[in-house]
Amino acid sequence: MIELEGLTKRYGEKVAVNNLTFTVRPGIVTGFLGPNGAGKSTTMRMMLGLDRPTAGDVRIDGRHYEQLKDPFRYIGALLDAKAMHGGRSAFNHLLCLAQSNGIPRSRVHEVLDTVGLTSVARKKAKGFSLGMGQRLGIAGALLGDPRILMFDEPVNGLDPEGIHWIRNLMKSLAAQGRTVFVSSHLMSEMALTADHLVVIGQGRLLADTSMADFIARNSRSYVRIRSPHRERLLDVLHGAGITAVQAGDGALEVDGWKPESIGELAAQHQIVLHELSPQQASLEEAFMQLTAESVEYHAHAGTPLTQPQWGDGWKGN
Repeated sequence: MIELEGLTKRYGEKVAVNNLTFTVRPGIVTGFLGPNGAGKSTTMRMMLGLDRPTAGDVRIDGRHYEQLKDPFRYIGALLDAKAMHGGRSAFNHLLCLAQSNGIPRSRVHEVLDTVGLTSVARKKAKGFSLGMGQRLGIAGALLGDPRILMFDEPVNGLDPEGIHWIRNLMKSLAAQGRTVFVSSHLMSEMALTADHLVVIGQGRLLADTSMADFIARNSRSYVRIRSPHRERLLDVLHGAGITAVQAGDGALEVDGWKPESIGELAAQHQIVLHELSPQQASLEEAFMQLTAESVEYHAHAGTPLTQPQWGDGWKGN
């Protein structure tokens, strides 16, 4: 378990992390979300003792990171897949980590097999693709068979098979009762992986809740209806006190009612329905809604690029 209490980090006048308090619990995958510059990486670095907090506290299973006698057996982390000696082979990179942390050599073979790198174990890491580097970083995180796993953008560079693999790996680790904390900008993947969400913006905590509750609280849910007898359906809905809004494609949208109730009402009046479907926003839409005021870097669509002018001294190549 990871516990943060009032965690704060300042760089001069810049407050990167502002009074964060939350708990990452075992047995579930907790997603860590926030716009660029929100303070996610700084927070994760403080969890691992790589940055010292300006104020507040963070504990790993009740102790500070530097108090852990065998840190690799408590917590494994992937923060930067490029943080390795490119001249070493994958095997020797992991062996170095194992020997410096009292981990048996046999464990190196096990994690290489787990991440699918056994066939390239003797190849130098500098020749690895981005996805292979990610797999090697994940192998390093798993090396000590830790109780807690932290991953920062673990699917970066992975192909669809690799993404499917890391998703199932994180779920299986949580199912074993381990604590799994993962940061990612890939919302579609986070929606399939995380059970719980911690969302920050400009260093502040914005949400600490289940995936389902987060989407429900930060998005519109409605029922979409299509019928060849739309006008008659509108009259029936109106008579029942149900407000329907006409969508652009001719469908109707109803807020605050269950599809079962609307279907039963239509059946009572013998109205044929071609569609009766509950609609809910995606995680991405809910995230954008919540963090709209916390985005530090805004891009503007439609801004024209400046073209070189032949008469302004432009001389080509």
